Amino acid sequence: MKIALCNEVLADMPFDRQCGLAAALGYDGLELAPYTLGAEPHRLDAEARKRVRQAARIAKIDIIGLHWLLVSPKGLSITSPDAALRRKTVDVMRGLIGLCAELGGKVLVHGSPAQRAVAEGQALQSARALAIESWAAIARDAERAGVTYCIEPLSRDQTPIVNTLAEAADIVNAIGSPAVRTMLDTSSAGLSESRPLAELIDEYVPSGLIAHVQINDRNREGPGQGDDRFAPIFAALRRNRYAGVVSVEPFIYRPDGPTAAARAIGYVRGLLEAGEGNP
Repeated sequence: MKIALCNEVLADMPFDRQCGLAAALGYDGLELAPYTLGAEPHRLDAEARKRVRQAARIAKIDIIGLHWLLVSPKGLSITSPDAALRRKTVDVMRGLIGLCAELGGKVLVHGSPAQRAVAEGQALQSARALAIESWAAIARDAERAGVTYCIEPLSRDQTPIVNTLAEAADIVNAIGSPAVRTMLDTSSAGLSESRPLAELIDEYVPSGLIAHVQINDRNREGPGQGDDRFAPIFAALRRNRYAGVVSVEPFIYRPDGPTAAARAIGYVRGLLEAGEGNP
């Protein structure tokens, strides 16, 4: 499996420096938050896309995909009762699918909790149905682009729309596209799931439903910066022959982004190299 870093951790520096530092720290790839590339990342011009690819190539680091998909442009929603706004949002999603493929990425992670909120006076089931409709609308686009679009279960403090792997799996199965999967975010799962994460990996990785993993502590810092244990998670991933990417995604950077990134990769590589993640 490859270890990647979510690039917003280093967003205070130019992209070429992000690539160079992540590679120097020992990451295999970067998972890009599109908003770090511009206000309308789905419309990034050809020259800008070329510069992103070139920076990664020079640093010898992979661009593995995209996450935080709907932060920019502002005001998007997959659950809004406003049909025109949902169509605009789906168009952005389609544009990001194309961007991901063109940059060499293979996976998109749809978290974006604010953009799947329940509007005032809106029934939860109505919002959920509109979200599913939006995800289903991009399935063929993802298939044609050769990428995997992951519906991310998020903790209940962020959104009431899809909080567990079981809920996400039901949606994935209903959509019925090989390009629409789910993923495991260890912080959200640690807050929302009732079972140990290793058990969930044992259940969902063999089925192919989990196509991506993000690791972070329930305290929202990086792995190794809180009380959560990650050795059982890596053991389960190896036991189930997970061959995808594990991305480091802290939300709190202590004491700063570069140091948090360095501490996380040291912790993860230590687990893997010491064999603590072996079954």
